[in-house]
Amino acid sequence: MKILLTAINAKYIHSNLAVYSLRAYAEKYAMLPEDCEIALGEYTINHSVSYILEGIYKEKPDVLCFSCYIWNMTYVEELMEEFHKLCPEVPIWVGGPEVSYEVDDFLSKHPEVTGVMVGEGEKIFCRLCQHYAENRPAKNLRQEKQMVLMGEEPLDMSTIPFCYDKIEDFKNRIIYYESSRGCPFSCSYCLSSVDKKLRFRDTELVKKELQFFIDKEVPQVKFVDRTFNCNHTHAMEIWRYLKAHDNGITNFHFEISADLLTEEELELIGTMRPGLIQLEIGVQSTNEATITEIHRTMKLERLKEVVQKIQKAGNIHEHLDLIAGLPYEDYDTFAKSFDEIYALKPNQLQLGFLKVLKGSYMYAHAKEYGICYRSKPPYEVLKNSWLDFDEVIRIKRVEEMLEVYYNSGQFEVTMKLLDVLFPSAFAMFQKMGDFYEKKGYFSMSHSRLRRSEILLEFIEEIPVLQQDGGWYSKEEFKEKVLPMIQESLIFDLYYRENCKSRPSWAPDVSGWKNVTRTYCKNGKQSHIEQFFYRFPGKEKRTLKKLPDRQKTQVYALFDYSDRDPLDYQAKVQWVVPEENDSNLE
Repeated sequence: MKILLTAINAKYIHSNLAVYSLRAYAEKYAMLPEDCEIALGEYTINHSVSYILEGIYKEKPDVLCFSCYIWNMTYVEELMEEFHKLCPEVPIWVGGPEVSYEVDDFLSKHPEVTGVMVGEGEKIFCRLCQHYAENRPAKNLRQEKQMVLMGEEPLDMSTIPFCYDKIEDFKNRIIYYESSRGCPFSCSYCLSSVDKKLRFRDTELVKKELQFFIDKEVPQVKFVDRTFNCNHTHAMEIWRYLKAHDNGITNFHFEISADLLTEEELELIGTMRPGLIQLEIGVQSTNEATITEIHRTMKLERLKEVVQKIQKAGNIHEHLDLIAGLPYEDYDTFAKSFDEIYALKPNQLQLGFLKVLKGSYMYAHAKEYGICYRSKPPYEVLKNSWLDFDEVIRIKRVEEMLEVYYNSGQFEVTMKLLDVLFPSAFAMFQKMGDFYEKKGYFSMSHSRLRRSEILLEFIEEIPVLQQDGGWYSKEEFKEKVLPMIQESLIFDLYYRENCKSRPSWAPDVSGWKNVTRTYCKNGKQSHIEQFFYRFPGKEKRTLKKLPDRQKTQVYALFDYSDRDPLDYQAKVQWVVPEENDSNLE
């Protein structure tokens, strides 16, 4: 008897915690016969349906199970239909958030499906395995032509066996880990709010399992706890352990509520190795009416204060989230939310769009809010009573430009300069997106160098503000702004890598070959570049004014053997050679 758990992940580097956990629990508690095998099949959405279908068929499962999410549901639906044609005798079971609501409707649309597992999966899957391996009637099985297995009481988190001990290759995978389930909050767009029973895994177990990842030098472990720091004692114990047992390699990702962070927690994480942990902080909106309507608990001023304290330590990559399409937030108020959070200068600002998930409060009240959303996963908002589709399209352009020019980290210095020239970041990214649309650039793929060229095209076409609030004339712009932006783009290109192709506006490197010979001691691991502007370092996330042009050239020495652990940018040393420096003769 072979029971095949099939996962279709968003990327190869992802691991699927659900199927690992289901297998581990069933192998420990189901007491299955020796001839019963629980096998795993992991694929990605980048694989073709034909490839996955062939892989599943070759496994020759006696029972086939799928883990269903918004990112893989269209694949799963096609695979179920095609596999059933090939092997109609094989039962097909599904589970996961995408099939746990409106079950009868799902089953009526998919007659090839034998049944649905609804609720926490470990115990349910355990009973399913017993049902098939021993022909034992499963408890809480609603048995009709198609079946539904229902969950029981919430699971004790500490009873779930460690599920990653059978993995051999950790070097290229992101590991997902769970130290708690449930959420204390009631955000109306989120399914985690449905599970009100907040439970924690025993911290001694957690420490032992985290040590396993540390010993294996896993590159990244992502905690899937919905609000990791909702229990101060639990969070502090784990963070203290990670600091004390840091291997200098593994990064741990946590989703937190920033306004809940205590001064004790801030003090602890501020002493960690740069890159040991990273924090994802959900903001979603700064519009008070919206925050109230979505049942979100957030003290915005405290959140801002905490983010600034985290940044001051300079050792943690922080990632803030906004959601477009929420109730009571129109185009203008969303722009205000964007500008307010962008002003905090997080390492990344993720702009997402409301997804109307089955089972959520937002799903039940969609008509009340006038929400029109896509019928297929990921059920993304198209319009609502406050945003029309034209405005959604324009915000999507902002999202694309934000990803390319800010979140990528590839234009760090140039974006700081543009912040001075554009009073509203949202308006700036909007103009960029409109420019891309007008030029037809969205339909093309672009290299980093080409992105730089397009940004120059944009800057030359769009009026920008002087520091005193007036507009630059074309002559002033060409004299005072354009040369500075050209240099900042050269700086950004070399900040990330020793470029093989130089931009067309860059000066000939032979002009400072003696300086190169003197200061570049690392071969291709170093590069020196001439500038007339000395650009700000990472200690300045925002600029109040543009840098002054230097009277004589200065040089930036880029060291690619010494990179920032948070963003991988090269270490930069500014060099001002003396005129009588004998090394330059």
